[in-house]
Amino acid sequence: MNFELARFNMIEQQIRPWDVLDPVVLALLSEVKREEFVPAEQKLLAFADVCLPLAKDVPGAVMLEPKIEARLLQELGLKNKDRVLEIGTGSGYMAALLAARAEFVTSIEIEPSLAKLARENLQRAGIANVAVEQADGLKGWAAKAPYDAIVISGAVPAIPDVLLQQLKVGGRLVGIVGTDPVMSAQLVTRTGEMSFNTNNLFETLVPTLRNAATGQTFSF
Repeated sequence: MNFELARFNMIEQQIRPWDVLDPVVLALLSEVKREEFVPAEQKLLAFADVCLPLAKDVPGAVMLEPKIEARLLQELGLKNKDRVLEIGTGSGYMAALLAARAEFVTSIEIEPSLAKLARENLQRAGIANVAVEQADGLKGWAAKAPYDAIVISGAVPAIPDVLLQQLKVGGRLVGIVGTDPVMSAQLVTRTGEMSFNTNNLFETLVPTLRNAATGQTFSF
């Protein structure tokens, strides 16, 4: 398989039509090798417009569609001094994209086997500014809060309040909110100590994060 041609086609046929036009984001999608973050048996599907299962023993654990990852990355508008929290590491691919634009990324993965996989993938890719922690990310990671940006790499019925409280004022959070069959990607900006602004970005359907239905949530 010609991975470079497949990557080019992914960007031109999937990513750009989804209004991902930031040249920095498009360059990252060319540079960060998505095929190195997928399971060996999925490599031929690395650039397909589908959610890719990550492990047979972890139902619901997937890599999101490339266009969704790209759009969320673009909407965050990361700067090189930003410190980022990711909820749901998976294989480490989104963390790798985030790390290429931010100063440091803390990525939380609830499944031990996936946390191990992500660390191995990131190390092999030579990415040193990501820490993968094994924990329930829906509780946040207070040790390094507050964050300039937070990414929820999966669906939640509503945004957990604990995550919003770990955002800096002016910080941004992106995530996919709702329950099947109605979910939408949202960009939440913390505008003050007790105020938040929410923009709906697009509708989609992705697997719900484990424990998402039981966590404390915030209603706008």
